[in-house]
Amino acid sequence: MTQAATLSRRIAQGARQLTAERLPRDAVEKVKISLLDMLSCAIEARDLPWGRQAIEIAGRSSSGTTGGGKATVIGTPHRVSASDAAFANATLAHGLVREDMHTGSVSHLGVVIFPTLLALAERKPVTGNAFILGTICGYEVGASIGRALVDQEFVRLYRPTGTTGPIGAAVAGSILLGLDERATVSAVGLAANTTGGLNEWPFSGGDEMFFHPGFAARNAVTAVELAELGAVASETALEGRSGLFAALSRSRRVSNVTPFSGGVLEIMSVYHKPAPACNYAQTACQAALALTVEDGVEGRDIVGIRIKCSAAAAAYPGCNFAGPFDRILQAKMSIPYCVAATLAQGKIDEANYHLLSDPEVTRLLAATALEEDPNFTADYPAVQGAEVSVTLRNGQTRQRRMRDLVPASAGQIRERFRSASEKVFGAKATSTIEATIDALEAQKDVGMLGAQLSSP
Repeated sequence: MTQAATLSRRIAQGARQLTAERLPRDAVEKVKISLLDMLSCAIEARDLPWGRQAIEIAGRSSSGTTGGGKATVIGTPHRVSASDAAFANATLAHGLVREDMHTGSVSHLGVVIFPTLLALAERKPVTGNAFILGTICGYEVGASIGRALVDQEFVRLYRPTGTTGPIGAAVAGSILLGLDERATVSAVGLAANTTGGLNEWPFSGGDEMFFHPGFAARNAVTAVELAELGAVASETALEGRSGLFAALSRSRRVSNVTPFSGGVLEIMSVYHKPAPACNYAQTACQAALALTVEDGVEGRDIVGIRIKCSAAAAAYPGCNFAGPFDRILQAKMSIPYCVAATLAQGKIDEANYHLLSDPEVTRLLAATALEEDPNFTADYPAVQGAEVSVTLRNGQTRQRRMRDLVPASAGQIRERFRSASEKVFGAKATSTIEATIDALEAQKDVGMLGAQLSSP
């Protein structure tokens, strides 16, 4: 009787059986727009404190005794090792809190997968088709594992991206470099040993959140490179009696991990944030914006605010925090703050999260209540609904209820990319980068993107 294949081996086999020719056109286009969105975030975050810190750490290896490397740190002149570049670029990509989102796994997979692939692509020539295929396989695996592992109890303690990201990116890198089945299995096992990331940071607005994807991408690169050199990991690192699922007390959920099952690819479930804030604040922000822009409600006329959302949103660490706010990240995680700032400013903008002591925002926060709506809870995670009701000084009420958020469109993503890129690279170079990505499947060597993303 043939022994059943381990989960790591089934993942490796499923990824290796997928071919570029079999990929749906919409999935290929999703890769391109997701890459552009990741780059726009990374470019904009270069001058933020955590962005500067990540660049500094990576830059030390470019001029130190290690001899540097070939991989580009986006928007800088640094050429560093693949693992250092992956760390810096993943941190930059997460720096605005405006990254892509896979709701079912509560994970930001693109900020780990793309930096991993870009760094490895500068090691040796790899085709655009291999890059696309690796990306889709990475999303497929990370999302599937996340769907099985992540629930409200999980996020109370752990950052999902820190768990799903290394494994998904390790598979992506294995496919990019053409590793065989044995090596891909080992890359998965090695990456599983590096998963981590605690969810204590939302309460104080600690910076470790920004570095979670950096750690994940660096570990993914290392797992792939070790596997490529012949390192052998436990084949049961995921489902074994002391494996990842057992360590997280979720052994019974191993059978729920079903990537490459023939359905819609997981990357198609990813959306791109319209607001530079927590996933769970997106719909409420948009409802608040509709009250100001479409209904003409002015913040100064509001005396009471009631926000309704799903249990998942209300319970995620930091999402129900009402202040006082000492750090920007606390504000970006807080649904009450996001709504109050949107109503006060009449817009959704990065500047909203720099008003931590603004008297009007503080006044509105004091008048805000957050509560669960059973209907939104029942609909989650397929859709993410929210309702914002305001009471005005004249006693009238206004209400906006949205069944789901409206994600950033492809046009908006391209506009964000061009706006960010032109400030650093100029209009001509920006057009070249965008054209390279738009023709990604025709590229013979994706590593040339590194040169295009390097700043003098």
